[in-house]
Amino acid sequence: MKKILRVVLVLLTLIVLLTVALMVKLHVQTSSILDDYSSIYSNEKYHTPVYVDGVEVIKQDVSCGYACLEMFSAWDGGNLTEEKLYEEYGKVITSTGNKFCEEMNRQFPDYTTTIHKYLKNTELIEAAYENLAKGIPVPFEWAAKYDDTWTLHYSLLVGMDIPNNRISVANPYGYTEEITVKEFLDRTSFEAYKDMPLFFKLAFALGIFEKNTLFTVQ
Repeated sequence: MKKILRVVLVLLTLIVLLTVALMVKLHVQTSSILDDYSSIYSNEKYHTPVYVDGVEVIKQDVSCGYACLEMFSAWDGGNLTEEKLYEEYGKVITSTGNKFCEEMNRQFPDYTTTIHKYLKNTELIEAAYENLAKGIPVPFEWAAKYDDTWTLHYSLLVGMDIPNNRISVANPYGYTEEITVKEFLDRTSFEAYKDMPLFFKLAFALGIFEKNTLFTVQ
């Protein structure tokens, strides 16, 4: 019995140490992306607002990832729907950024979609702005509220007006959001998600989910 207790204590200690190590890793990763972005307001590069027209917001029926694919398809003149995706796979396959990126490339072969993870704030703004300037909506990951509950969510970035501190997002919860740059970055970094459950934090630390992540489409 004592031997079993010792083994249990050792295992519990290892689990605690591993959890602490993962939390430290996550803190370091998060700190590295939270750079000072105040220079964007004086940078002439961002003086011209950029918007993508023709993105129709839908309310998701299956998943936010599938809904973003449907919105992108409709904007591109296609007829892909959440239901068609679910019928094809029998499940949701876009729960992670890598899988979402793979499906974007599969469904839209005329474009090349690239995932960018853990970008610094300034890098995220730059990548998003440049993609929008080409007239293409930008899928991205962020924290969003559904019925006052924070969730991990996909949406389409459709506009940036840096001089007026305004970011426009087509949110598949069924509406367009107009938010400030700070709120945008607080949510892409998941800093806005203050009471995030431990299992979500561990998933971020293990690389299952990512912060400050978007998908350039070219």
